[in-house]
Amino acid sequence: MQVKKQGGSDRSTGEGTRKKSSCFSNIKIFLISECALMLAQGTVGAYLVSVLTTLERRFNLQSADVGVIASSFEIGNLALILFVSYFGAKANRPRLIGCGGIVMALGALLSALPEFLTKQYEHKPGQTWRTEVGRNGCANSTRNGGQYIEELCSNKANTNMMYLLLIGAQMLLGIGATPVQPLGVSYIDDHVKRKDSSLYIGIVFSTLVFGPACGFLLGSLCTKFYVDFLFIDTSKLDITSDDPRWIGAWWGGFLLCGALLFFSSLFMFGFPQTLSDREKDRDGGGESEQAMLPSTSLPLDYNEMPKSSNGVVHNNHEPVNGPTCFQQLRVIPKVTKHLLSNPVYTCITLAACMEIGVVAGFAAFLGKYLEQQFNLTTSSANQLLGMTAIPCACLGIFLGGLLVKKLNLSALGAIRMAMLVNLISTACYVSFLFLGCDTGPVAGVTVPYGNETLRVGEKPEVPCMSNCNCYTSSVSPVCGSNGVTYLSSCFAGCTTTNLTGCTCISSDSEMATAVPGKCPSPGCQEAFLTFLCVICACCMIGSMAQTPSVIILIRTVSPELKSYALGYCYTYI
Repeated sequence: MQVKKQGGSDRSTGEGTRKKSSCFSNIKIFLISECALMLAQGTVGAYLVSVLTTLERRFNLQSADVGVIASSFEIGNLALILFVSYFGAKANRPRLIGCGGIVMALGALLSALPEFLTKQYEHKPGQTWRTEVGRNGCANSTRNGGQYIEELCSNKANTNMMYLLLIGAQMLLGIGATPVQPLGVSYIDDHVKRKDSSLYIGIVFSTLVFGPACGFLLGSLCTKFYVDFLFIDTSKLDITSDDPRWIGAWWGGFLLCGALLFFSSLFMFGFPQTLSDREKDRDGGGESEQAMLPSTSLPLDYNEMPKSSNGVVHNNHEPVNGPTCFQQLRVIPKVTKHLLSNPVYTCITLAACMEIGVVAGFAAFLGKYLEQQFNLTTSSANQLLGMTAIPCACLGIFLGGLLVKKLNLSALGAIRMAMLVNLISTACYVSFLFLGCDTGPVAGVTVPYGNETLRVGEKPEVPCMSNCNCYTSSVSPVCGSNGVTYLSSCFAGCTTTNLTGCTCISSDSEMATAVPGKCPSPGCQEAFLTFLCVICACCMIGSMAQTPSVIILIRTVSPELKSYALGYCYTYI
C-alpha cells in the first residue's frame, strides 16, 4: 500500500510539473506575444501617419487639424500612463497588457467609423476646376459661387463631428497603449538573466519599430483602392490613383489593424503574474549600476507597503490592513521626487524628450514632405518609407541591443555608446538642410500672376479666370505646358475635365493644356536618391541608442520602481 501511495504521489508530481511547463510559463512565449502586440501597435500608429494627407482631402481638413489628430494619441497616453505603470506593477501585468490591447482595437475600429457615417465622396467631373475650401470656407462667399459655398456650409457640422470622432478614437488608442511598453519591458527584465536583458529588450523595440514599416506599406496598399470602392463601380471613374484628386480607402487599414490588435491581445490573458521558471539572476548586478542609484532612500510610506518576491508592491493578501487607494495616491508624488533625485535617470529622460521632439514631427510629416518636395504620390511616399527608413531603424535597434550583450557593456559603457551614436546621427540630420529640390516657377508665388501675387482666401482679379470661382484655401497643383505650376486647374483657367483649354497658360488652344501634379524640377531625382540614403543612415545610427538607453534607465533605479520609471519616462516621449 505504501508503494502504491508513493506511485500516486509521483504521478501527481509529474502532472504538476507538466502543468507548470505549459507554454504560458515560458518567458520566450511571452516575448513572442509582446512582440506581436507591439507590432500591431506600431502598425496602426504609422498607418495613421500614412493616410494623413488622404484625411485632409477627404474631410477638407487643414494641416493644423491633422496635427491635432496625430497628437491625440499622446494626449490619451499621457493622461493615464503614470497611474497604469504605478498600479499596474502590483497587478497581473500580462492581463493588464491584454486589456490595453483590447482598448486599442476598439480605438482602431472607431478610427474607420467616420467613413461610414458621412456621405459618399462625390467626384463630379463637371466641377473639377473648382477648388475645395477648408472647414472655414463659409467666409469665402461670392456671388458666382454662392450655391457652392452654401453646400459647404451645410456639410460643415458633419465634418466637424467626423473630426472630433477621429480625435476620440486616437485618444482611445493612446489610452490602450499605456500598459504595453512599461509593464511588458519590466516583466521581461524580471524573468530573464541580466546579461540577456539587452537582447530581449532590443528584440521588443525592434518589433515596435518594424510595425511602422508594415503600417506604411499597408497605407500604400489601401490608398490604391478608391475610398468608396465597395459601393460604386470604380471602372467608371475618370481619375486614377496618380491623380492628386484621388481619395484612397483610408479606412481599410484601421479595420485590419483593429482585428490584429484584438487577436494578439488574447494571448496575454494566459500568462501568470509571475513565471515559475524564472531565469532572473538577481545577484548579477554590477557595481557600476548600483553606484548610479540615488543616495536617498525610498519614501517611508512606500517602504511600509508589503512587497512581492520580485520587489513589486502589492496588498492582495492583506485587504484589511493594507493601504487604501488614497494612501497609495499620496505616495506617487514622493516616489516621483525620489526618481528625479537620480541624476542619471533625469538626464536619460530629458535626452529622450529632446530626441522625440525631433522624431515625432519628423515622422508625422515626412510622408507629406516627400509628396510636396519631391512630387511623389501618397502611395509612393508610403512605400519608400516602409521599405527603406523604417527597416533601417529596426536594424539599428536590434544592433544596439546585440552590441550591449556581446560587448558586455556596463551602464557606464552603455551611456558612452548612446552618446556616440547620437552625436553621429545629429551630424547626419544637419545635412538635410542642404538636400531638396528647387521650388520652381509657381504662378502667383515665385513668378508673377498677371500683375499681382496670390493671397490666401482671396480671389485674384485676372482676366483669364474671371469666370472661375478660385480660392487659395486648398491646393491641388497642376503643371502647365509652359512649365509653370498652378495651385489648381482653376487657377490655370481650365474649364474642361481633361485639363485642356486652360486660358491662363496660353492663348493658343493647342498649347493651353496641363497635367496633374507639380512640374518636375531639374536634378530633383538625384537629390531624392541622396536624401533617401542619408535618411536611412540617420535612422539606423540614431536608433542604435534606443536599447542602451532603456538598459541604463532600468539599471539605475530601484527594482520595485522599474515599471513606474519606464512609465514616467514614456510620458515625455
